[in-house]
Amino acid sequence: MKKITALIPARGGSKGVPRKNIKLLKGHPLIAYSIAAAKLCPAIERIVVSTDNEEIASIAMSYGAEILMRPDEFAQDSSTDWQVINHFFTNYDEDAVAYLRPTTPLRVPEYMAAGVLLYYENEDQMSGLRSMHELPESPYKVFRINEEGYCEGFFDEYKGIKDYTNLPRQKFPKAYQPNGYLDIAKRSTVEAGNSAFATKIIPYVSEYVTEVDAQYEFDLLGHQLNIQSNRLFNHLEGWDVVGN
Repeated sequence: MKKITALIPARGGSKGVPRKNIKLLKGHPLIAYSIAAAKLCPAIERIVVSTDNEEIASIAMSYGAEILMRPDEFAQDSSTDWQVINHFFTNYDEDAVAYLRPTTPLRVPEYMAAGVLLYYENEDQMSGLRSMHELPESPYKVFRINEEGYCEGFFDEYKGIKDYTNLPRQKFPKAYQPNGYLDIAKRSTVEAGNSAFATKIIPYVSEYVTEVDAQYEFDLLGHQLNIQSNRLFNHLEGWDVVGN
């Protein structure tokens, strides 16, 4: 099996959930779950955490990752995936990298390996790979509130129908949401311009996963870990944290 390096981005600033990347999820920092998933994935041979924060760096190292310190200008609220990944490619001689966002902590390592395999089987036909899961509702069912205070859809029409928001959801095409499970960026794409994945993206459709952007999602994941066994948590419970 052809293997790949994993890059986990984890800056120190977080406004939605303060100190999110090292906030404890059932006794372990959030970032530890992504490190554990990468360690257990047979298609990943190296784990790099990109951070601007010394505390995050120390914690990530204790769980077995190596550290790439990121310049402050690439660790702002407005910083892009392209900046983070381009910084990685300027420091590592790799043709591609698996981008694992720590805000998607509960992954199945074998599903990750399948995504890496999909990439290597099709790398010449894509500008990048992104994971996503199917949404229960179409974007055509979503409203915004206009300047007059009325609800309206985000689109002018759907197949000539102006009042499309009242159509059954089965009428619309399936919609997918990127979920951070496993994205893969190519050096050639990143170095060609200011885009991490460009536009010729192959999808890797994963199981539905919870992303952590608010406290209630932390609570939801904690409840999930309490009611069912999880391989990543079991691995972390057996981890020495001092360099096992």
